[in-house]
Parts: sequence; structure tokens; C-alpha cells
Amino acid sequence: MEKTILHFFQLFASGIAVGCLYALIALGFVLIIKATDILNFAHGEIIMISALLCYFLITKFHFSFLSAAALTIVIAALLGVLTERVILRPMLGEPIFSVIMITIGLSIFLRSLAGITFGHDNYVFPSPFPKEPVHIGGITLSMTQIWVIICTALLVAVFFIFFKYSRMGLAMRGTANDQEAALLMGISTKRVFAMVWAISFVSAAIAGIFLANIMVVNIGLTFTAISAFPAIILGGLESIPGAIIGGLAIGVIENLVGGYLDPVIGGGVKDVTPFVVLFLILMFKPYGLFGKEEIERV
Repeated sequence: MEKTILHFFQLFASGIAVGCLYALIALGFVLIIKATDILNFAHGEIIMISALLCYFLITKFHFSFLSAAALTIVIAALLGVLTERVILRPMLGEPIFSVIMITIGLSIFLRSLAGITFGHDNYVFPSPFPKEPVHIGGITLSMTQIWVIICTALLVAVFFIFFKYSRMGLAMRGTANDQEAALLMGISTKRVFAMVWAISFVSAAIAGIFLANIMVVNIGLTFTAISAFPAIILGGLESIPGAIIGGLAIGVIENLVGGYLDPVIGGGVKDVTPFVVLFLILMFKPYGLFGKEEIERV
């Protein structure tokens, strides 16, 4: 009995670590959706490019992990601003479908550019974390998992303080709620949009750096972002707390189902679990846990 309970908590704790990565990825999606109503299909490419960039800064240019990670985050922020200014700002006033198609084109372009620049090989990231696991009350976690949880919690706290108390954070919240009212109040929505894209790319870069410590680094890392879609739908497309809760929930559910059913069925259940959850959410609660229902009168 005790062994069964310990196995459950082991799967739950590991699921929290996975869920933190999903939450970081989902947060980047939701920030842009909330502010601009755009689903950025190039988000996965930013995750992948950040992981590869950090890897090459460490292995080829001999940066320390912290300096490589910091430079990667800065480059991601600048790339977010550049993306908004050069590619998306000229599309203001155009149909949402056209803008989304632009992000799909950007996704294909960035993936091809990454292949040309970094190659298509598999790379093993030189993890800075100790390989010895940590044992907490019978639960075993790697140092990478522990740091994922710590950094996600710190990042969420920083975002909370930023959005609630800073002038730019309040401007971003006001713009997300009502762009016309924000313009009438003197808020520069163009500046807000640039900041939103920068923060979104930063969250993607942090997720990419941690994913590089867990998975093989290659061009295919971009598809990890697809696994965050169930978290976005579960939490609600425009809810930042929902993205965090949804990410944690999907990570835990995926790990529990995989831990209990994969040994019985023979594998493969864990990978498909997030999308089964996605289908169920869309069937029974299409606006998610914290989504805003839109009712149109005809």
C-alpha cells in the first residue's frame, strides 16, 4: 500500500515538472492571444532556436551556461520586438486569418533558417546541473526537474508583480481588455504589442533552454509546442492563470496516465493523453476553465 502511494506521488511530482514546461510554453501563447487575438504558430520555432542557440554558445563559443542563457533570452526578446515591428505591425487592421497565415509562414521560414544555420543533427546539451538525483521523502527528482519548478515559480511571481504593479504591466492589461479605451487613455498600443511579443518570446526561450537539458536538441524540438495546446484550451485561451494551471494539470495527467497505463498497454498512451484531454475539453467545456464565453445575439 505504501509503495503504491509512493509511486503515485513520484508520478505526480514528475508531472509537476513537466507541467511547468507546458505552463511556460502556454504562457507565451496566451500573452499574445490576450493582447492581439493572434495565435502565433511560430512559437515552437522560437523554443527550438533558443535551445540550439544556447547549445552553440556553450559548445562553440565557450560561454558559461548562465551567460549563454542570458544572451539567448536577450536575443529572443529582441527577436520578439523585431517580429512585431517588421512583420506584424504592417498587418494591423487586416483580417485575423491573414495575420495567422503570416505566423504560419514565419514558422516555416524560421524552421528552414534554423536548419541552414545549425544543421539537422542531434545534439546533447551540456547540462550544468548535477547528475545525482535528489531524494525528498522517498520521491526522486533530478536537479533539472527541481530547477524547472523553481524557475517557473519565480517567473510566474515576476509576471504577477509586473502585470499588477508596473506602469507597462497595467498598460498591457488595459490594452488586452479594450484596445479602443486604452488608446483614448493615451496608452501606446504599438509599444504594448512590441512588449507583449518580447515577453512571449522570452518565456519561449526559457522553456527551450530547459527542454534542451531534458531532450535531445534538434530541429524537431519545435513540435514540443503542440503539446501545450491542450493546456491553453484547458485554462482558457485568454487566461494567464489558466495557462499556468492548465499546463500543470496536463503535465500531471499525462504523467499519471503514462505511469499507470503504459506498462499495461505497452507504451504510447502518455503521448496521446494531452490530446484526448483536448478533445474532451472541446466537447464539454470549449471555453476552458477560465475562458470568457462569447455570446452573439442574432
